[in-house]
Amino acid sequence: MGFSLEGVGLTHANGFRALRGIDLRIAPGERVALIGASGAGKTTLLRVLAASLRPGEGRVTLLDGEPWACAPAALRRLRARIGLVHQSPPIPPRQRVVTAVLAGRLGQWPLWKSLASLVLPVDPNGARAALARLDLAERLYERCDRLSGGQQQRVALARVLYQQPDLLLADEPVSAMDPALSELTISLLNEEATRRGVTLVASLHAVDLALRHFPRVVGVKEGAILFDLPAAQVSDALLRELYAAEGGLPLAGGLRAPEPAETAGELPPLRCA
Repeated sequence: MGFSLEGVGLTHANGFRALRGIDLRIAPGERVALIGASGAGKTTLLRVLAASLRPGEGRVTLLDGEPWACAPAALRRLRARIGLVHQSPPIPPRQRVVTAVLAGRLGQWPLWKSLASLVLPVDPNGARAALARLDLAERLYERCDRLSGGQQQRVALARVLYQQPDLLLADEPVSAMDPALSELTISLLNEEATRRGVTLVASLHAVDLALRHFPRVVGVKEGAILFDLPAAQVSDALLRELYAAEGGLPLAGGLRAPEPAETAGELPPLRCA
């Protein structure tokens, strides 16, 4: 179960046009990276795909349903099938890690079970298993405000792994992680999507991670799609156009590949054999 966007546009209340004429179709089980400069519209696009932000124009079909044509109860059920890893996870600081992970299934549980889990975690072993995949099992009962930014991002990822959604979305999921941990995390996201046959869309600022781990890459610039290509066909010229305003290509760990001199024909190679 994938999704499609047809002519999707969105203008924020302040008049800023965040998305313009987005046409995008992703088949069930595809793994796609969104790349682009800061402010290009990647986060807004993911929020539309998560059915948390309603566009002002166009048509959205998610998991074979149209979210904004659904009744409220059906919309809640649809959202429960979508997992979104936020760049800055919305985790209450005093909440325990186990509670934060188990929250992944709140939309699937009956109300009594959700409330009971706030007092006594109903599935600590399931939460521990999800955390173990991210090397955080020993933090199961730690308070979230005692974790680093990178650890909180991993807790948010564990929550989505525990949720087991039909559509997996990730918004800069490794922005607070070092390069080695970023590689591990992106690999895990791809492994999870492949193992379960679900669609994965990840917004990444690090171009090298996107080209290395995703078969398909979509470049977003000024709220529109600049290119939508297999990773092997993303040329240096396209990347230079996509990041023209940033003075170089953002890489994992915050490093940047500098722009070439006027006489240079290509950007430094980013792809791995």
